[in-house]
Amino acid sequence: MKTPARPSPRFRSLKHPGALTALMENLREAFYITSARGVVVDANPAFLSILGVRTMHDLRSYSLSDMIADPKRRMEELDILDKKGTVRDFEIEIVRPDGAVRTVLDSCYVCVDDATGETFYHGVLVDITDRKRQEDALREQSVRDPLTGCYNRRYLEQIEPELESAESPFGCIFIDIDHAISSSTTTRMAMGDTTLVRMSRFLMRQVRAEEPVIRLGGDEFLLVLNPADEDAVEMVARRLQLAAMRTAPVPFSLGWSTRRPGESVQDTVNRADQRLLSVRVMERAGTRNPGASE
Repeated sequence: MKTPARPSPRFRSLKHPGALTALMENLREAFYITSARGVVVDANPAFLSILGVRTMHDLRSYSLSDMIADPKRRMEELDILDKKGTVRDFEIEIVRPDGAVRTVLDSCYVCVDDATGETFYHGVLVDITDRKRQEDALREQSVRDPLTGCYNRRYLEQIEPELESAESPFGCIFIDIDHAISSSTTTRMAMGDTTLVRMSRFLMRQVRAEEPVIRLGGDEFLLVLNPADEDAVEMVARRLQLAAMRTAPVPFSLGWSTRRPGESVQDTVNRADQRLLSVRVMERAGTRNPGASE
């Protein structure tokens, strides 16, 4: 009678060297060992792939620390390792030799060679670049108006803390399309959407890329100028009025304001809105306020 073959511990025990080697060779997670100076002593194929090199020989000419995009982040991680001896899911960006940037989660621990006293870091990198891109795309969609591509109110809420904590004031220009388009027919609604899209493109051309155009809703828009004092905001408002005479797709009214010390963002926006409303009242009465928009 044939004796049954004994099961190999390589497939049954993580303590078996063969099992550990197979794991590191086949998993997509990137295992590595570096010296205290950041020199990569050993790594698995997934680690080489993340860093964009083919062999360990190619990798030895680089220091892992030199590949980290933000040296301050590396210092933060080393500080945690020095205090706790381990770090988990520490997010960093790595710049590969070909210039590509990868976002990874680093988990590692400190170990000391008893024979030599040398310090080494044993760790694993998980590449989350694609996931971060998807998250960024979803985040961008959540703060964009789907019709015009402008930012929306949610974006304004996100930047409020930054605007309110800044040392320099910011300014805003409140814009309202005159004679709002109102009709229940499909054709008129489509014409209204087209006008809003054209208006958003007109406004985007009048400001710098870093100055957001926000659609507050309906036919109301807001330009945020940061930083900007009263003179700078008024200059942009006047420039808008001149450009409107030539290329604006539809007539509009505007009002502007600059944040006062201690004022909330919403209060600053409201003052710009009230300035616009007061202009309309004066125009209907046949008068004009020289300090407001024309």
